[in-house]
Amino acid sequence: MPNEKTGEVTQDGHYLIIKGRRWRASDPGIPPKLRQELVDELMAARRAVKSRQDDARARVNDAKIALGERGQPWWEKSEPTAFDERISATIRALLRKRANSSICPSEVARVVCGDGDAWRESMGEVRRVAAEMASRGELTATQKGMAVEAENARGPIRLRPVSSMREASSGQ
Repeated sequence: MPNEKTGEVTQDGHYLIIKGRRWRASDPGIPPKLRQELVDELMAARRAVKSRQDDARARVNDAKIALGERGQPWWEKSEPTAFDERISATIRALLRKRANSSICPSEVARVVCGDGDAWRESMGEVRRVAAEMASRGELTATQKGMAVEAENARGPIRLRPVSSMREASSGQ
């Protein structure tokens, strides 16, 4: 029986009905640990909206896109630009959630492709989007703790927020 907070899920699983209003459900294919991190970031961003922080609405938007609650519906085949948007939103949301830590591109691929093995096929796209973000100065790609050019890096890389790289290089 649905309650007022969780609502009722539509038969196809695509929407929640809460107080008579239809809301898009988050992507059920997101692995639980990563889903929780994205939900935590969404809740923190919503609190930031209430306290009128400058980037709060962008944070909410990124978290909702990453969860599949905005943007192209997660149950449809993604258009390339919509897929890139979800990848970049997921990168930003996970980097914000982990603050001064790093993320692995494979975690982003698991969010946008689900818990099975399909994520492996999207690693090239995730790395391409990460490289574009790095070239715009939005993040830093690293290997063994050292900054690298993401588009030329071979082997595993990690993604870090630019500010944490500045702090690490200045010894803070």
